[in-house]
Amino acid sequence: MGQNQDELKKKNVQRRVLWGAIFLMATSSIGPAFLTQTTEFTSRFMASFAFAILASIIIDIGAQLNIWRILVVSGERGQDVANMVFPGLGYLVASLIVLGGIAFNIGNVAGAGLGINVLFGISPKTGAVITGIIAIVIFTVKNAEKVIDILIPILGVVMIGMVGYVMVTTNPPVGEALIRSVLPENFGSLVLPVITLVGGTVGGYITFAGAHRLIDRGFKGEEALPLVTKAANFGILTTGVMRVFLFLAVLGVVAAGYTLDEGNPAASVFQIALGDVGYKIFGIVLWSAAISSVIGSAYTSVSFVRSFHPQLEKYYKWLIVGFIAFSTIIFAIVGEPVTLLIIAGSVNGLILPLTLGSVLLASRKRSVVGDYKHPAWMLIFGVVAVVVTVVAGFLSLQGIADLWQG
Repeated sequence: MGQNQDELKKKNVQRRVLWGAIFLMATSSIGPAFLTQTTEFTSRFMASFAFAILASIIIDIGAQLNIWRILVVSGERGQDVANMVFPGLGYLVASLIVLGGIAFNIGNVAGAGLGINVLFGISPKTGAVITGIIAIVIFTVKNAEKVIDILIPILGVVMIGMVGYVMVTTNPPVGEALIRSVLPENFGSLVLPVITLVGGTVGGYITFAGAHRLIDRGFKGEEALPLVTKAANFGILTTGVMRVFLFLAVLGVVAAGYTLDEGNPAASVFQIALGDVGYKIFGIVLWSAAISSVIGSAYTSVSFVRSFHPQLEKYYKWLIVGFIAFSTIIFAIVGEPVTLLIIAGSVNGLILPLTLGSVLLASRKRSVVGDYKHPAWMLIFGVVAVVVTVVAGFLSLQGIADLWQG
């Protein structure tokens, strides 16, 4: 009887950890930048933005499945795998991801401040500081790992449920969106939206969030692959559903002829759809997206440096605290980095070819993956994702320059 209870307890813990990893990846990609980018691009490109949504999901699949499987088989984090492929590459990857993570986290903190401002009328800077303190407390409590595994899925479900409800009320032109997902208008102009979405949902640290979480929680080796593949698929599905729900919610509003508030376009979508109640719902969605992304960004960014020295490994939680505190202070001093949210997504998209490319090379090295045979179709899928993001990344550089000048 005792053995059965132990087995049941083990399975429950395993399930909690898996769902924690799934939603850590998914909610890391569903931050304030995601809400801002999706709203801005949908209002600009209308139903044709469905093409960018579909393309980013396909690239998402190619990146996530490869990275989750190869890292877990090797039992090593992304920076260590990169160093095993080419000595020193891991340090470059870690530097780029930490810098990108900081940029994104400043935006996450800003979004959290705006969310609290919407809900309670508190100034965004004060709201950001409150959120930063909450995130720091989460990482310093005794059962921080368990708290994160439980909290992140709850926040994810809240966001998806509320955005789904708003989507239904806006009555979007789903048929047109389906057609434009494969036959968009102004194809060339969609390059920047594609690379920005990729950067915001699988670029930089985000691709590694779930895999690093599973490795840190003991999921390693080929025997873990069935569970890891399942978790990766659920993570991709979760992100995709949220992405589609938000796109359709915005499309329903703009297709009906409404003009979005330039100062806060995402909030105006909710307010137009449901009035003042919708505005408060937006505050909940924004804060949930922001706090979960603050946690995901800090945790994953620090996971890229903690293996470089025993002291970093020993005090990694304090590094996370410092990461959050630094991001919060920068926002409190500088203010809301509106353009930075979109630019950070694009830059993170440029990092993806390097990080994914190093992992794909690792899949062919016995010194990294042992006797594991990585599926050829998955490898090809990953190579296509690398090529597409390299080409799109170069083409988007001009778009980034235009945004910065604007």
